[in-house]
Amino acid sequence: MQDLVALLAKYGHETKSDKPDQVLDVAHGKLTLEQINLLYRHMPVDISFVDENELVKFYTDTKHRVFPRSKGVIGREVRNCHPPKSVHLVEEIIEKFRSGEQSKAEFWINKPGLFIYIVYVAVRDDQGNFRGVMEMMQDCTHIRQLEGEQRLLS
Repeated sequence: MQDLVALLAKYGHETKSDKPDQVLDVAHGKLTLEQINLLYRHMPVDISFVDENELVKFYTDTKHRVFPRSKGVIGREVRNCHPPKSVHLVEEIIEKFRSGEQSKAEFWINKPGLFIYIVYVAVRDDQGNFRGVMEMMQDCTHIRQLEGEQRLLS
């Protein structure tokens, strides 16, 4: 938690970290910062967030992360986090999201033994203003192999 507080402070966000059990009002409930971080760490989906200024602000750090990230990406321009051959696609997606022309972009990658699903979603506030991009990525190899149904734990 102290690392998170230091990181937030580095980018100008003040926190009340001296109270790790402080309850935060979230959209639909109340959670501590520790609980929020635990939820992110256990999600089966990797999430990254780039703000309206095209700066990487957040990513989940899970054990199963499809493409590793380093703490050094926080605060970096998103175009500097992608291979040169795909930067133009990233910029096009952001521009379409910013203009309102598009709100979602889906991609999938087949690698030997892996099926990776990636979706970018425009993040907008209640007034419809573009506030950034959320990237969600998941290894869906296991999901694609499921057949029939399983309704009970076995």
